[in-house]
This record gives sequence, C-alpha cells and structure tokens, in this order.
Amino acid sequence: MTDRPNASRTTGFVIAIVAAVILRSISLAADAPKRQVLVELLAGSKLQGELVARDSSAITITTTVSGRTYTRKLPLDRLLAITIDGKREVLNKAASTSSPAAASKTPVVPAGVNRSKAEIEALIDKLGQTSPDWWDSADLNYPQSLDLSWPEPAPPPWNAQKNVGQYIWDVINPNPGRWHHGIRLVHHLLTTHQKDRQKRIRAMETLGNMYFNLLQDYPRAAFWWRKAIADRGAAMPSGVSLAECYWRLGNRQMALEQLNKIPLYYPTIKLLADMGETRRALQIAEASARSLPDMAWLYAGDAARVGGQYQQALQYYQKVLDVPATGRMQQRIERNQTRARANIEGIKLFDALDLKRIPDGKYRGASPAYAGDLTVEVTVKGGRIQAVDVVAHQEKQFYSAITDTTRKIVQKQSLKGIDATTHATITSDAIVNASAKALAGGMK
Repeated sequence: MTDRPNASRTTGFVIAIVAAVILRSISLAADAPKRQVLVELLAGSKLQGELVARDSSAITITTTVSGRTYTRKLPLDRLLAITIDGKREVLNKAASTSSPAAASKTPVVPAGVNRSKAEIEALIDKLGQTSPDWWDSADLNYPQSLDLSWPEPAPPPWNAQKNVGQYIWDVINPNPGRWHHGIRLVHHLLTTHQKDRQKRIRAMETLGNMYFNLLQDYPRAAFWWRKAIADRGAAMPSGVSLAECYWRLGNRQMALEQLNKIPLYYPTIKLLADMGETRRALQIAEASARSLPDMAWLYAGDAARVGGQYQQALQYYQKVLDVPATGRMQQRIERNQTRARANIEGIKLFDALDLKRIPDGKYRGASPAYAGDLTVEVTVKGGRIQAVDVVAHQEKQFYSAITDTTRKIVQKQSLKGIDATTHATITSDAIVNASAKALAGGMK
C-alpha cells in the first residue's frame, strides 16, 4: 500500500522527462534552418521553396506565390532535376528539353502511323478531361488589375494589364515561359463564367487556340474546340485547325471529312498541301485568285513548295509580285510581295546547297519575317546540320514556330519540304529562308 504513491511519483517523473525531451526536439526542429530546394520540372517550369520530405517516388516542398504558402508533392518522374542547398541532382536527363512547349506538347504521329477513329476519339476524350503534366507547376498568376468579367469587345484604349484578350496577345503569346500560366488563366475564366454561354464558348475556343498554337497539344485543342462547337451549335473559324488535329493525331480521313463540313478558304489550302493533297490545294488557290490574287498566288506558291514542285512555286510567287500594290489593301499586298521575294531567293538557294561542301562551324543568315528581320545560326558538323537556333527576331505571335521549324530542319537535314507552323507561317518561312542564306554563305 505504501509503495503505490512512490510508483505514481516515479511514473510522473518519467513522463515529465519524456515530454521535456519531445518539446526540446520540437523546439530544435523549429529552430533548425530550412533546407532550400529548387525543383525543375520536365515541362520547363521551376519551383523554389523549402524541403518538407522526399522519398523514392516524390518530393514535397512548401512554396510561396503572391503572398500565399502552398505545400506540393511532386512525382520524381515529372522532374528534370532538383537542387537542395546548392547541390543539383539530375533525375531524368534523357527526358530533358530546351523549351516548355517541346516538353509539354503531344508528339506528332510519325509518317505512316495511323489511328482509327475510335482511337482518336478515345485519346481526345481521355486527355481533354485530364490535366497536362505541367499543370501543378503553373500557378494561377495574373495581374490583379485584369478585368476577369471579360467584356467583348474590350473597352478602349488598348490595355494589356486590364483586358483579358489583350493580355493574352501582348503578354502571354510572346513569352513561352508564360504559356502555361496563360492557359491556366483561361481555365479559370471558363470556371468563372460557366453560367454565361457566350463567355463559356469564348473560353473554350480560346483554350483550343492556345493548346494548338502554343503547345501543339492536339488532343486537348480538339477537345475544347469540339465542346465549343457543340455549345455554339454551329461551325467555327477553327474548323480547319480541328481538321489538322485529326491529321496530326493519325487519321487522314477524319481530317478530310472535317474539311468537307466547312467553307473553303486560305488555311484549307495550306492544310491540304501539308497533307500531300497538292493538286487539290492548287485548284482551290487558283479558283480564289479572282478575288484576292496576292493571297491566292502566295498560298499556291507555298503549296507547290511543300509538295516539292519548286519551279511551279517560283511561278506562283512571281505572280504575287505582278499584282499591283495599290488601293486599300496596298499594305497587305506589299507584305505578301516581301514574303514572295524571300521565298524565291530561298528556293534558288535550296538547289545549290551541298552540306558536304560546308566546313564545320556556325553560320548566320537573316530573312524578313512579320515584324522585321529574323536571324538564325546554323551549326554544321561532319556534313550534317547539328542545330538551328533563332538568335534574333522581333516577332510577337510566333507561337511554336521557332522550336517547331528548327526541329524539322534538323530532322530532315534539308530545307526542302518543311511545312510551316500553322498560324505562324511567316515566321516559319523566315526561319527556312534565313537558314538557306546561312548555309549558302558557308559553302566553299
């Protein structure tokens, strides 16, 4: 009986010691310096913060954005590298890329690979309803001055910090590092305006344009365009691009069926030419020459060039030069004539090029683009094109043309048959023509 009080006092003493040790450990942990971490995602974005935990499959960090602190768990298979306390560790070297667009886009189906209509439908539905790999790395980050009520048309004057469309045009499109953030903003607008049919459709069409033009993510572009068409109950201007999505994903027949549903106009000529339907593309172009000859002959020249009919392409481009640059369309005609001259010069250089006659080195050339001259640097080694880099340009709406066109030149090891990036044709043509000048300048 007398031992029980002593036992209670002993137990209480032990508990107090253990509690003190735990509290001391918590205090020391709180006082310990936080381990700083920089996470580089395969999608091209970076996150900086404090390390919380890491295991064999993921890393957890806290990061602060716009004054708010978030805790994020990131799978290691989506990361290029992590840097902890200044020590960098590459996790997926083989999967690294040089640009956000290249890392996040859906690869183009190789030539000769086909998908059935059922496969295309399943792919569009699956990816359209899931978030891209880069989603968690792109915060919803936009100017607080932006008017998310999204009036259309936007009230004057032009203000890219207030009007959504102008913000996308002036700030998002010319800056690849902001492409993902811009798409997240439009997804936010879609959620915000779910009950407003017109704004809902506008958001879906904008998402289709951004996934297509910026990331070449054809399944998601098709998903949002199709939802917009269903909501609108009618065809839309992006109908040709929707057809291109089907073709790029591996179903030519779906693309042709889509083109048959919409009126024929100039983008149709380009897509048909890219698909190898050169004869049909030229027929449409020639039929359009009565109304807008400079546009028709320019597209005809482009179609013939992509189809490898270079002498015919030269003839069409010459017809562009023969159109009188007068009237209210004078500026457009003059711009098209500048393109035609540059394309004529490029084609004449193509035939003379011989990579085996070009010493190893880096060569530069320039050609007029939309906003001014565009300059490339072509690296040649062992009679092969090692790299094509755009080193200077003034373009704003270049979309994915800079990475897309340079990649195609290296893959083909030629400047012939390079199909221009849709909606950035002028930039693509300038890259090809500037590359031709660069290589011609290096020939012995």
